[in-house]
This record gives sequence, structure tokens and C-alpha cells, in this order.
Amino acid sequence: MKRHFVFPVFILFSFFLFFGGSAAPDAPGPKYVFLFIGDGMGLAHVSLTEAYLAAKDGVHGSGNVSFTSFPVVGLVTTHSANRLVTCSSAAATALATGHKTNNNMLGVAPDSVTRYTALTYPLHKAGYRIGIATSVSIDHATPGGFYAQSVSRNRYYDIGSQAAGTGFEFFAGGGFIYPAGRTGDQPDIYAQLADAGYRIVRGPEGAAELSSGAGKAVLVQHEGKDNHSLPYAIDRGDDDLTLSQITRAAIRVLDNPRGFFAMIEGGKIDWAGHGNDAATIIHEVVDFSDAIAIAVEFYRRHPDETLILVTADHETGGLALGRDGSYSLLPTAYDEQSRSIDAAGKDRDALREAVREIDKKAHVAWTTGGHTGIMVPLYAIGAGSERFAGKLDNTDIPNRILAIMHQEWR
Repeated sequence: MKRHFVFPVFILFSFFLFFGGSAAPDAPGPKYVFLFIGDGMGLAHVSLTEAYLAAKDGVHGSGNVSFTSFPVVGLVTTHSANRLVTCSSAAATALATGHKTNNNMLGVAPDSVTRYTALTYPLHKAGYRIGIATSVSIDHATPGGFYAQSVSRNRYYDIGSQAAGTGFEFFAGGGFIYPAGRTGDQPDIYAQLADAGYRIVRGPEGAAELSSGAGKAVLVQHEGKDNHSLPYAIDRGDDDLTLSQITRAAIRVLDNPRGFFAMIEGGKIDWAGHGNDAATIIHEVVDFSDAIAIAVEFYRRHPDETLILVTADHETGGLALGRDGSYSLLPTAYDEQSRSIDAAGKDRDALREAVREIDKKAHVAWTTGGHTGIMVPLYAIGAGSERFAGKLDNTDIPNRILAIMHQEWR
């Protein structure tokens, strides 16, 4: 009896030593984290862009979009606290703080009292440099979610005026919608930033000036240009700032031995989706992909220390690839369009009608001029990327980022 008893105990003890006692400690987390958010970018937007690029090469299939080759893919649910169809500010709150809130609220709980903390704050406290960049205005919903708190996403001055107090090292975008308030009589946001030690630079030339020794910096469009956003890629001029230039500048400013976190938004995919403007969406997704490719260059220099995440806050437009019972998709039909609907001015209505005819030729359709409630894709590569596979909720993303960086909410 004793021999039969001792042998299993020995086996169990050996099993514990091999699989338990010798277990490796947690792998070191990434030092450099990029979170790219394609505002409004659903899977159909990505698929249409890939199909267009393939068709330009004369084949049916998927063309080369930088991030769709990432080895880890997930699906993300996006509902807000009070709606199955989220708005951008509620989604930004979830992506930045790990908490749901009501539509139109930013960094604030549904009770309008409790304030949520974005993951940028504990990371900054731990010594990581922080960058927040976008192709729209810095006080818009998605960038605002990573540094500000407001009971209404429409309080642009209130949101923008919180940037200077963060101490974060880099902000970039079109500018601020109301830098001196809606009536122009509030303390100027740019002056607040300058007083807080930020260097304000503008346009492509300003982007090129920024380096690792730049200190804290704000990069925006030239004075006199639209401060609501950068132009759509399809409409862009040579003197316009681009998301790729912003991304390169962000890396130069943020790169340091301790590490950094950068949130970079392709914000006008959403705007084109609201306008059901497929050609403009294609150009915006390509532009977004080009910016991500710059982060991939950085990842290749630091493959064991870098994490790149690409996702969306929601889908916009209910884009459908296929219509009217046809099994055809002809995305090169969008070559007929040379500017966005928004840039058409007095010809806007006529261009919109022309675009609806191009949609028919391309066999593309829309269900809404607003957002939808479908899941959005997530693509990941680098250190800790395996934690983002499968089905997630948008609130899981910041929690998992902090966990793999061995940081806590505080």
C-alpha cells in the first residue's frame, strides 16, 4: 500500500516543480506603445480600401494596407452606457479610461459627477512620455478623451483648456476650435500652453523642426488654415500638415529610454462616413495606413519593446460592399471623383448626386449618415499583442495596455 501511495505523490511533486515552481515570471512589458484609432473605421472601410488597391493593380483581392498584415486580430464591441450605438466621446472615454459613459459625455460618469482618469495619467506619472495626436482638432472627442473631462463633448474650449495642465509632452492636430472661447473673450489656449512651457509649431516646416530635444510641443496647421481639422487626403495641398508628418514628429519628441505612449487618430474617416463619401474614405484609410507604416518602421528597430494597436471607436455610415443583388464590386469607379463632397462648396449638392451614381457603379451602398452598432476590428503587433486577440469590449483595451506595461490605475 505504501509503494502505491508514494509514487503518485512523487509524480505530483515533480509536476509542480516543472510546471509551477519553474514558471517564468511575467515578460517585460512594452516600453513604446502606439494606439492608432481610425474614427468611424469599420471592417467594410478597410475592405473597400484593400479592394480598391488590388483593383488598381488589376487583380481581385486585397491590396497592401500596412496594418492588416499584423499577426493578431480582434473584434471590439463599442456600445456606450446608454446606447447600443455609441458616439465618439463615449467611445473615447471607454478606450481611454476603461469605463462606459453616456453618449456626448467625455471622461465623466453617467451621474455627471464622477470623473474618470485616462490611462495617460498613470503612465505619465510612471515616467512615460505622452503624445496625443489627430487629424481633426485637439479638442475633439477622441483626442479629448485621453486628457480631458467634460459633461459635454461640445464644450470645446473647456476641453482644450485642460491640455496645458497635463504636462504631456506632445499634442498635434488641426488646432483648437475656439482657442479664445466661443465669444473670443476667454484666456487664449495657445497662450496657456506657451506659459506651461510648450513650444507651438505650425505646418510641415514646424513638424520637420521638432526633435528629441524639443521639450514639450504642440504641432498644428498654419495660421489662417482651418483649425477644425487637417484637409482630407484627397483635397490636401503641399503646405498642409499630414498625419504621417505628425507621426514622425511625435516619435522624435517622445522617444526616450524610459518609453512612451502615443494615441494617434485618423479622425476624418468618420467625417467622410457621415457624408457617405466612399472615395474620400479610401484616401483617408490609405493616409491612416501611411502613418501607421511609420510606427511599423519604429517597431522594426525595437521589436521586443514596441506594441502597435490599430482599432476604431465605432463604424460610421453602415457601409455595404455589394448591392442590388449583384455579386460585383468595382471600386475603381471612385477614380472618377477628384475631391471630397465637403470641399465642393456651392457644387456640393451636384457632387453628392454624382457620387451616388458612382456608388451604384461600384456596387457600394450605405444604411445611415450616422454611426452603427457593429463590432469594429483591432489589429496588433509587437510586445504583448497576443493579449488583444479574440472578442473584446472597448473598455478592455486600456486595462490590458496598463496590465502589460505593469502599471496600475492611480
